[in-house]
Order: sequence, then structure tokens, then C-alpha cells
Amino acid sequence: MTFTDFHLKPEIQAAVDEAGFREPSPVQKEAIPLILEGHDIIAQAQTGTGKTAAFGLPMMNMMAADGTVEGLVIVPTRELAMQVSDELYRFGRGAGLRTATVYGGTPYGKQIERIRQASIVVATPGRLQDLLQGGKIKINPSFVVLDEADEMLDMGFLDEIKNIFTFLPQKRQTLMFSATMPKAIRKLAESILHDPKTVSITKAESTNTDITQLYYVVQERERDDALVRLIDYKNPGKCIIFCRMKKEVDRLAAHLTSQGFKVASLHGDMEQKQREVTIRAFKQGGVDIFVATDVAARGLDVNDVTHVFNYHMPFDSESYVHRIGRTGRGGKSGEAITLVSPNELRAIKRIERDVGTTMASQVIPTRQELQESKGNALFGEIAATKITEEGIDLVRTLQHDLDIVTIAQLLATYVLRESSVTGKEKIGLSLEEIERLIERARHDRGGNHNNRKRGGGNYNRNRNNRNGYQGNRKNDRNKSGGYRKKNKQYDGKRS
Repeated sequence: MTFTDFHLKPEIQAAVDEAGFREPSPVQKEAIPLILEGHDIIAQAQTGTGKTAAFGLPMMNMMAADGTVEGLVIVPTRELAMQVSDELYRFGRGAGLRTATVYGGTPYGKQIERIRQASIVVATPGRLQDLLQGGKIKINPSFVVLDEADEMLDMGFLDEIKNIFTFLPQKRQTLMFSATMPKAIRKLAESILHDPKTVSITKAESTNTDITQLYYVVQERERDDALVRLIDYKNPGKCIIFCRMKKEVDRLAAHLTSQGFKVASLHGDMEQKQREVTIRAFKQGGVDIFVATDVAARGLDVNDVTHVFNYHMPFDSESYVHRIGRTGRGGKSGEAITLVSPNELRAIKRIERDVGTTMASQVIPTRQELQESKGNALFGEIAATKITEEGIDLVRTLQHDLDIVTIAQLLATYVLRESSVTGKEKIGLSLEEIERLIERARHDRGGNHNNRKRGGGNYNRNRNNRNGYQGNRKNDRNKSGGYRKKNKQYDGKRS
């Protein structure tokens, strides 16, 4: 199946072709026909599965472009609002459809003016409620989308969403997209959707098959060295490194910067303007490596991320899917790499079962292997370099005092000095050591209850650490205004 099978308007199809889309993703394949038929839908699909196109393309295909606001998309964070708005603009500009982005922290006047000129408004709940409730705008959209609905409820926006729908027309097509479907989401769907069709993308389908998933077993003290070694060896174009906590993001970003990498960090303590500048730099190539927390990178949409690194593995499977979904986008392949300690091998197997995927165990390259890899890459670059007049003049000058072989040796030594590898020769566990640990874990699971109890000490400690981490994460969010209930001025800024 291809996008031409949806029989979209020529100007919409042209935008799809320009974006390089050929075959629809599973959620697009199921949702687009239902939306074009006029149904309300409730769709369960993870981030990174093509949801924006899934609701945006059919919605825009049915719009009249009559100068009024025909579509409203509600999203949890301002970063996601900007990214969804940009993508919808790309798809709709050929059809004369304009978008307006609405979120807190910016003047009302400019946003109101843009809304008056827009066909689609993409908004965060807090600012949208303020505009509607204060009578600053009146809109009658035919299409209303709730994107990342579970995230909005987690952030305490349920009351705002219910209030917003009191200002919207009863005659409308409502589309709800959510990564998970807890009872609160289903109850909300019952109150705002009319006889909805259900689209559910399984966890196996939601994991992009173009993403190679690897894990490396290292001792806790080796994480920094392992990460630097892997970045050097993989030589990613752009990569995102995920950490659990904000202080970990800052420390790791500083460490990588000291190693000579072009690094930026993203977390909830950053001012909005700084966040926008940082994301723009990453998209435009001023920064190669992003170090971020899960929630700060939620909705981050950059098509040319080649690698995702999990500095620490996430505690739940859904977070894992969200993380690795940052790579392998737009029809490109990607690589997801997770660093784990020996005690975390069981958690790897749990994520594999939950997600319906397989992660291959690998060994950190030795210093010698990395040196050889860099040498081969350097040889290729030298062989592909075009000879310039300046290069010829330099060699001629050197030939006054040196023979050609000595000149070549000196230049090679000079170039190789810049690519020399430092650090430990060996980092992490070998494949044989990993296999022994996996076999031991299998044996422990198969033993009697007492054996499991004795062998499960590490697991219990990990579980306690997990609870402690969740408490820290909650405190982090509260300190930075991470929940609407804690801070009424909050509108999308989340760590």
C-alpha cells in the first residue's frame, strides 16, 4: 500500500511526495481511511509512529481553506505544539492552509492575530483555555484532535480539556491519539467522542523495524568511558543521549563537551527561549549530540537522528519505545544503543518481552579496534580528497629541504596525531561473560523459591532504587512546575 491509495487532493499528495513518504505506517494505514470516512476515532499508538500525518493529512484533505479555523489540535507541551504546527504547515501550504501555534509565555496579541489568519490552530491546554474563557477568541472547528492525550492527563490538564470542549461546537469530528489507554482516557473519550472507531497499534508494530537495537554490558563505573568509546566508534551524524535525571544530563553534557564533542542539553530547568534555541541548533547542525531527559525530549521531531543512546536504561517499556522512536524516522534507518550493568540484564529481557522486540548484545570495541577503525576511515577520506593548488605548493616548498617519502611520513604523523585514541584498552564485559550472566539469571528463575529469594537481593535493591528514583523524578517535576495542579502558571514546560 502507498499514500496514493488514499486518493488525497493533488496538492496534499504533492506535499506527501515532497516529504519523501511512500508507504504509510501502521497507524496511518488504519486511521486515515476511517477519518476520511468521517468517523471519530480513538487511536492507541506510540510516539514516533507517524501520528501527525495520520490525523493531519485526512483532516487537511477535507478542509475548505475558507479563511476560518477549521481544525484544532491540542497537545501537552509547547515543543510538541511547534513541531506539530511545522509539520502540518509543510503538508498544507500547497492547499492554502495556514497554521497558528498557541502556548503560554508569549504575548496574547500576536497569537490572536495569527489565529485570525489560520486554518489550523495547534495549542497547549492552558493558553487555549485562557483565550476561550476570556472571550479573546471564538472558533468553530470542524475537526478537533487530542494528541498525546495520556500525557496531558498525567500533567493534570483533565479539567482544562473538559472546559475547552464546552466552547467547541457539538457538530465536529473528534480524533484522540494516546500512547496508553488508562481508565481516565477511556472515560474522557466517552464524554467527547461520538461512536468512535478504535485503532490500536500493538507494541510489536510500534517498534520501527528499521531501528537496530543493541545493548552493551558495562560496570557502573565504566558508563562514561563506554559512551565516549561508542560515540567515537559509531561516529553518529546526530544522536540523542537519554538520562534519567536533570543533574545527570548537566554532568554528562559537561563531560562530553570536555572530550571535544559539540553537545547541548535539554531539561525542564531551562528557560523556554533557551530550549527553542537549543532545539533549533540541533536541527540545523550546530550541535551534534543532545543529552536529554525523557520528558524534555517527548515529541522532539528531528528526522536525521542516526543514533539514540540510553545512558541508563528506562524503568518501563513505554519509555524505551518513546526513546528509540527518536531515530529511524522519515523512512531512514537508525540505531538504538543501551548501556546496562550486569544487574540490569533481567530488565533488558523484560523490555524485550513487553515490546515484542529483540536487542542484540555487543562488546565495546577495544582501543586498538577503534584506532584501526579511525585509520580506515581516515584512509578513505584521504583517498577521496581532491588535490588543490595550495596542497601542491606546500609539498613543493617542503621538497626544498626534505625528500618526498619523509614529507609523506611527516604529514601522515601530523594527521594521525589528531585521531589518536586514548583511554582503557578494554571496557565492559565480553560476550562469554554476558552469556554466563544470562545463563545464571535463567538458572535463578528456574530454582526454588528460597533460591530465588537469595538470588533476588539485587532485584529487590533495584526495585527500591526504582521507587526512590520515581520519588526524585516527582520532586523534580514539582520543583520546576511539572504539574498543572502544583503551579497554575504552567503551560507545557516539563522537564
